[in-house]
Amino acid sequence: MNTLKLAGLGLLLTLVTGLAQAQVPAKPEDISPLLVGEKIPEVSLGQLDGGKVSLPQLVKRQPTVLVFYRGGWCPYCNTQLAGLQSVEEKLKQAGYQIVAVSPDKAADLQASVDKHQLSYTLLADSKLEAAQQFGLAFQAPSQYSGILAKASGGQNPGWLPVPAVYIIAPDGTILFSYVAPNYKQRLSGAVLLAAAEALAKEAK
Repeated sequence: MNTLKLAGLGLLLTLVTGLAQAQVPAKPEDISPLLVGEKIPEVSLGQLDGGKVSLPQLVKRQPTVLVFYRGGWCPYCNTQLAGLQSVEEKLKQAGYQIVAVSPDKAADLQASVDKHQLSYTLLADSKLEAAQQFGLAFQAPSQYSGILAKASGGQNPGWLPVPAVYIIAPDGTILFSYVAPNYKQRLSGAVLLAAAEALAKEAK
């Protein structure tokens, strides 16, 4: 009887795992991201010190520019991170904080901070739970498996986030989104700043 129960449990876990994989599309073009007007999910993300922080609680502090990127190993992401730093002070003056999220483990996040001398917050989504709940996760091509496993400390289930930029109100409402299935296309710092300043003026 116990053997039957264990076999049944194993089958259930296999089905649940298969369902989770099925919910993550095979192509970046097939994702269904959260839209303007929707609320962000309740997810926790890893910090540089190894702790966890609730994304809604972090956003509650002030309007937030939330960026999902593929990882510090990605040259397009590195260019984007540096571009964000170039407009960070003006975004702060407009009342925003920047939070950038990737599947990288804490040590790799720190390497990105040091490399680009970043003064904004980097957080880890190593299991891509946040990316999945935002509708950004897709199944990475097999050639990325080694890179993703190493960068996430073995926690990445084999997925990548589609690069995305959100502007989020303190109550968790998405006010602006830019989602690009083509990972080479990134929102420039200048365009992001213009959108953020326009939203800040509307809120006054």
